[in-house]
Amino acid sequence: MKIGLVGLNQTGKTTLFCLLTGITSTGGKNTANIGTGIVPDERVDFLSLLYKPKKTTYAKIDLTDVAGFSVSGNDRSGAAAKFLNDVRPCDAIVHVLRAFESDTVVHDYNTIDPARDLEAVETEMLFADLEMIEKRIARIKSGKKVTKEHEVEIALLERCYKELEDGGSIKNMDLTQAERISIRGFSFLTEKPRLAVLNTGEDTDKSKQRQLDTAQNGTFKNLCEKLGVPFIELCVQMEMEINSLPIEDRQAFMDDMGITEPGVEVLARAVYELLGLISFLTVGEDEVRAWTIETGTNAQNAAGKIHTDIERGFIRAEVVKYKDIFELGNMVKVKEKGLFKLEGKQYIVEDGDIINFRFNV
Repeated sequence: MKIGLVGLNQTGKTTLFCLLTGITSTGGKNTANIGTGIVPDERVDFLSLLYKPKKTTYAKIDLTDVAGFSVSGNDRSGAAAKFLNDVRPCDAIVHVLRAFESDTVVHDYNTIDPARDLEAVETEMLFADLEMIEKRIARIKSGKKVTKEHEVEIALLERCYKELEDGGSIKNMDLTQAERISIRGFSFLTEKPRLAVLNTGEDTDKSKQRQLDTAQNGTFKNLCEKLGVPFIELCVQMEMEINSLPIEDRQAFMDDMGITEPGVEVLARAVYELLGLISFLTVGEDEVRAWTIETGTNAQNAAGKIHTDIERGFIRAEVVKYKDIFELGNMVKVKEKGLFKLEGKQYIVEDGDIINFRFNV
């Protein structure tokens, strides 16, 4: 899955990208940055301490730091076109919105209003989808022959157009699976799952922040509910400070600041939920590893995530729940308690399952 980080200039978006990927040097402000970030997982940490493997591998997410969208400037239309072109290949969108004041970092609008900023980017994406629909319908109608298939496509696109005209999004439309498959090739921006990250300041008054309001949009929270965009709060600058500390000092710093868990873990969990993803785990002396799959994946298909031979020659899955090995301390005690299960091909893998696949090819 490819996640696109989007937002106006000076929101902390690129700083968040660097935090997630570990990249310290990025391109210019008009360049999209591409990297891979690990998904923090305390289950992997625990199992790695337990098994002391040669290698520990966390789940990964591909990230694109899309060049900041500007609401002003001489080449606004060109910059907007590049922005939209960089966003379209992404599977999901994370809006990074500024909620912190700064005397040195000037906001494009000169004032702080995340609701306004979110609507600005969402509106740009909505207009881009409208334009794409208009061009496709015009192209079909200008052809030599309009087939029955074309008529069905036009009818569907006109429904999508009406939804967007009314301020909705294609993601929230009541479409059949076949209809969604038929429009997949358009990569409509308003069909992509979206998450908002409210980048707060270290001294932000949270009670005031939640009351941020504009006459047009209502509160930020209400706008997110209207758009169907979940949001989380994250102080990117503080997360960078935590990340720069030696590992053994991080928990003490978080305790002092009243932080219960690193923000990157909150973000990773929110992205997984947004995309309908879970992780299953494999363990051993060679490697402890997290594997990413879609919710509802059966055991045989999950085996294919590791290798197609394992999927093809699947015999059974030996499954242990993470919470059981965490509470009991080792696999021997798990087996003694009868918590070691043998499952078949159609077993639906659950988040945190520790699985050993038996196969024969």
